[in-house]
Amino acid sequence: MADKEPTKEEEAAAAAKQKEEQDALPYKWTQTIGDLDVSVEIPGNLKARDLNVEVKKKKLLLAIKGQDPIISGDLPHEIHVDESTWTLVSSPSGTKLLELHLDKVNKMQWWEHVVTTAPKIDVTKIQPENSKLGDLDGETRGMVEKMMYDQRQKEAGLPTSDEEKKQEMLKNFMKSHPEMDFSKAKMN
Repeated sequence: MADKEPTKEEEAAAAAKQKEEQDALPYKWTQTIGDLDVSVEIPGNLKARDLNVEVKKKKLLLAIKGQDPIISGDLPHEIHVDESTWTLVSSPSGTKLLELHLDKVNKMQWWEHVVTTAPKIDVTKIQPENSKLGDLDGETRGMVEKMMYDQRQKEAGLPTSDEEKKQEMLKNFMKSHPEMDFSKAKMN
């Protein structure tokens, strides 16, 4: 039996429930495909030495010393610990913000939550920001440029890069073997 599509009312109810769950968290968080940022409002009289912040490959702890943790638990995916940072910033309201930046190991995966015990978000509803080719790493950029080139070639009725490579190899083979007769050979 196939799953039925949710109605607009069911989708709206799910979105409202998700928003309510996220608003109830003691922190706010956002993410891009490559990193995740957490922001926690704390009393303005606190200093970094008053905090307990532990950032590990698969675990996170944010707490004011002597109090229950604000966030404590396993991360859903691994992070680069050395590329992850936290800062304490004064806000105009007199409080401070503990800002935590986590650098994801897998830069091609959206996270459903910050820690596995927190309520999940529906990652299928995420609208990623547009990216530029310059934002991509070398290997990914090369692959995307090749795909774009091949698409333009197909639209123009011209050979793709792979087809061009095969034709070039055949030409070189024919040049290397003039004794062979290719006049009746069929190439597709």
